[in-house]
Amino acid sequence: MKSIKDLGDLKGKRVVIRCDFNVPLDGDTITDDGRIKAALPTLDELREAGARVVVLAHLGRPKGEVNPKYSLAPVAKRLGELLGTEVKLAGDVVGPSAQETAAALADGEVALMENVRYEKGEESKDEAERIELAKKYAELGDVYVSEGFGVVHRKQASVYDIAKLLPSAAGLLVKKEGDVFSKVLSDPERPFVVVLGGAKVADKLAVIDNLLKLADTVIIGGGMAYTFLKAQGHEVGSSLLDEANVETCKGYLEQAKAAGKQLLLPVDVRIAKGMDFDAKTVDGAVTVVKSDAIPADQGGLDIGPETEKLFADTIKAAKTVVWNGPMGVFEIEELSNGTKAVAKALTEVDGLSVVGGGDSAAAVREFGHADSDFGHVSTGGGASLEYLEGKELPGLTVLEGKN
Repeated sequence: MKSIKDLGDLKGKRVVIRCDFNVPLDGDTITDDGRIKAALPTLDELREAGARVVVLAHLGRPKGEVNPKYSLAPVAKRLGELLGTEVKLAGDVVGPSAQETAAALADGEVALMENVRYEKGEESKDEAERIELAKKYAELGDVYVSEGFGVVHRKQASVYDIAKLLPSAAGLLVKKEGDVFSKVLSDPERPFVVVLGGAKVADKLAVIDNLLKLADTVIIGGGMAYTFLKAQGHEVGSSLLDEANVETCKGYLEQAKAAGKQLLLPVDVRIAKGMDFDAKTVDGAVTVVKSDAIPADQGGLDIGPETEKLFADTIKAAKTVVWNGPMGVFEIEELSNGTKAVAKALTEVDGLSVVGGGDSAAAVREFGHADSDFGHVSTGGGASLEYLEGKELPGLTVLEGKN
């Protein structure tokens, strides 16, 4: 995979760079600018080289329609603050404003085009439609840099197709993400522990399937744990349950046992009658029960204290740990203990600790941890999951000339 240095002298050249600036917003206020900060080293390197930087990025899901709710204006403002320079925002993606804004750049200046997902061709399944849009992106610059790891698992015009049209390279972030996950999957220092959480077991089945072959221990928490508990024959009450995959989970439990691998499940859980996610409240009292003693009228919403210790001790004894998915509804204070315990344990790993993006990355920042407390905090939840599944990611393979 080529790096920026392989693109040669960039002074005076327009560099089209795809970033992932899909940040959470409260009105016009960015509540977590981690993805913007992650791109700064590459943007600084390009500016110092005298490049004229044309940034492509997305925000939310406007579905091919212009929607002011998803404007990148707050991103342009914050990016300018972090870079210490004005970042011009074009009024469109590839139209007259974008063309004029890109053409007017001086050496070392940065401009942001509007949300690429305003364009129908960006996420189109029709390759010809994507290529037409990619040609317009390519007209904005001389070379292309891929820095949006959060979207490299998708064949999208600004990620995949443009890389076939311009001399292309990976940015510092994309290269680091690729190096970290490649090491984890091909040469992990052992013991190698994987921690999986989140709501849906179906989202992680392919990851479990792949990592049961590679890891020494797979820890299962969050909503997905209850399908595994059901597979063990336990009552799970009103907990999240994927009935269609109970037999699949039973198979994974047997597979782990046969291979001499640990597949750790919660031994106790925090339960309640229900919750209101939007209001951040719990219906009734939160109590702790053994994981095989969940009442029929209540549901598991977080791991319990015994499980926190079991999981944390296993994590801290590892040399390589990858974590993807919270242990409970961490956004509600009473249900955040399990996720906090896992996050803290990862900071104490004597080896490589990887936070796999998405909700896990949001959680560690919400709990006050710095990215530097971990070996690596990924910027791509879906991309990191597909990497862990062992899939080839189109946005990376195209940079390696495999497409």
